[in-house]
Amino acid sequence: MPQVTLTVNGKTHTVEVEARTLLVELLREKLRLTGTHVGCDTSQCGACVVQMNGDSVKSCTTLALQAEGATVTTIEGLAKADGTLHPMQEAFREYHALQCGFCTPGMVMSAIDLVEKHPQGLNEAEIREGLEGNLCRCTGYHNIVKAIGAAQEVMHGRSATLAPAHAAE
Repeated sequence: MPQVTLTVNGKTHTVEVEARTLLVELLREKLRLTGTHVGCDTSQCGACVVQMNGDSVKSCTTLALQAEGATVTTIEGLAKADGTLHPMQEAFREYHALQCGFCTPGMVMSAIDLVEKHPQGLNEAEIREGLEGNLCRCTGYHNIVKAIGAAQEVMHGRSATLAPAHAAE
């Protein structure tokens, strides 16, 4: 059986996989990182988004073998060792940008990639367009967009702290 060696959340793993194994299966079943969700199995919903070599990818349509030598970050790898949340996670919490939470890991991972690729900042329309590959059935996206807007200010160093949600209303 083939092996894949990859670094996930800062830790290197070598895992035997079948050639048809998807990255999401490797993460959830072999490494027990169950924060990455499987929603549709067709790359439509975005619940499975992780970062691979700095880019967001849908792990339900990425073969595990394609991650050979890659650096992968999952939702579990965002918070600091002391439990301090990533600014995007904190913004999702502060702005109530989730309800059932099923889409949240993929939404957060996509949002981080979106913000990192636009250091000049994003307006509401650009954030909404950037989230087209992520579906949420609960929230209507309004608070998700507000959270991303607030987090980008911290991520790009334009603010030292997250603006309180009530201040943005």
